[in-house]
Amino acid sequence: MKQIQPYIPGKPIDDLVRELGLRPEQVVKLASNENPLGMPESAKQAIEHELKGLGRYPDPGGYALKQVIAKRLDVPAGWITLGNGSNDILELVGMALLEPGYSAVYSQYAFVVYRLATQARGAEHIVVPAKDFGHDLNAMFEAIADNTRVVFIANPNNPTGTFLTSRDVTTFLERVHAAHGNRVTVVLDEAYNEYLPDDIRIDSVALVKRFENLVVSRSFSKAYGLAGLRVGFGLAQPALTDLMARVRQPFNVNSLAQAAAIAAFQDDAFLARSAEVNAAGKKQLQEAFDRLGLTYVPSYANFVLVHVGDANAVNQALLKRGVIVRPVGADGLPEWLRISIGLPEENAILIRAMTEVLGKEAA
Repeated sequence: MKQIQPYIPGKPIDDLVRELGLRPEQVVKLASNENPLGMPESAKQAIEHELKGLGRYPDPGGYALKQVIAKRLDVPAGWITLGNGSNDILELVGMALLEPGYSAVYSQYAFVVYRLATQARGAEHIVVPAKDFGHDLNAMFEAIADNTRVVFIANPNNPTGTFLTSRDVTTFLERVHAAHGNRVTVVLDEAYNEYLPDDIRIDSVALVKRFENLVVSRSFSKAYGLAGLRVGFGLAQPALTDLMARVRQPFNVNSLAQAAAIAAFQDDAFLARSAEVNAAGKKQLQEAFDRLGLTYVPSYANFVLVHVGDANAVNQALLKRGVIVRPVGADGLPEWLRISIGLPEENAILIRAMTEVLGKEAA
């Protein structure tokens, strides 16, 4: 266990305030892929209503939240696993399916929790080199070994923002199932799914209905604005859902999180606004990076991975200006920063700070 490197989160605002003597309003945090709009008003009202019941444990099965998800996605409620964030769903898969002697396949530059969930179970890592900063599905298929039990795929990918098409993912699932049946479970991590344009978004619910060896994970932390409440869910057919239920902690999703998620999941106006702000902010950042002559990975998520050279030095200089971004050296990208998309004025502060730090003139 001492070999496991703990997850390193984005720097909290309070830490920077203490370290540099800044006021909170002087700090712009663009490090953790949070929704800059914050929590929807509908969720705030749901929380207010739920406060009176906090003396009792939450519904361990999350009945009401599952019913809302099931109705919206047209799946049986029994196919839904609730998690303490979608991170919890990934860990549940690891606990249910991995152990010493087994292996998991995932991509270079993919979400760090795949490594942590595998390592915590004492299982073997099979890390497949990335292709254009994203998943090389052909190589990942070929990497599946006799002892492989799980393949992790992030779509869009974190921290690079790349995207796999519906055809790519469907073909991969078909190949895995044809070659390995239900022995190998594929996890399709869709934490940033809601930021995708409708015309390219994968119908992953249809894929869950088709493939018994598929788990789809979703999050309320990003587009739904509930990062602080930690709630997510997984979709899978009963055999996999049953296994995850056996290792899931009781009461893993608190009452406030359940109530807020019910409201947020039905708040179509807020979700549309979140996508709109994100699309405009992404354009704002990427156009600025073009003007600054910076290389970046075109993003399908709510962040942009940008090449800055000495990322640690640039990050420190940005921190001194009250701007928090995310170095990704631990992900094997020491010359890159992952920058979350904020409100227009927050993005503008970031752009001005980067222009100063890099000594370049933005046209």
